[in-house]
Amino acid sequence: MAAIEKALLLSKQFGALISDPVEFRGETTLRVLEAERISEVCAYAKETLGFNMLLDMCSLDHLGEDPRWTVVYELYHMAERTHLRLKTDVTSEKGELPTVSSVWRTADWLEREVFDMMGIRFRGHPDLRRILMWDGYPYHPLRKDFPLAGKPTELPEVAFTKPAPLEGGPFVTVAGGKDTLAREPRVRVPES
Repeated sequence: MAAIEKALLLSKQFGALISDPVEFRGETTLRVLEAERISEVCAYAKETLGFNMLLDMCSLDHLGEDPRWTVVYELYHMAERTHLRLKTDVTSEKGELPTVSSVWRTADWLEREVFDMMGIRFRGHPDLRRILMWDGYPYHPLRKDFPLAGKPTELPEVAFTKPAPLEGGPFVTVAGGKDTLAREPRVRVPES
């Protein structure tokens, strides 16, 4: 069964809770309009429709818009080799969603990464703590309001004491240029 057919079954099951499927370049996407029911939708997608693998999870920061964040779930049906994308907006004032780690065990680490990098919390997660940054790090580096040049730290020998990964800022890409290296996003030092 094609992804669009499975998406239509999901839409039929949940009615107004799910947007109409959107197909673009062979990929099918559904939007879950009530974020609080994302785990219920995911459980149905796994148990009834056979999406037995959560390939990936990511988050989008729409700084200046409401809602600010969107979480994207990439589902896969291994036997039929079918992909389905679910999106939901984080509408909670606390910036949290219910966990789907009880549906797919892989969500454990994926939700930890989204929490660590973006600051979105997953209610009911068995061990929601940082996975990439050190404990006590006060920022979420993939938020759009985090400076590209990084922030200095007062913790010697734990992290860089200067902005990282490259000093200075802003990072810019040069259109055109003589080669790939010249176009690469990097800190540009004004030529004198």
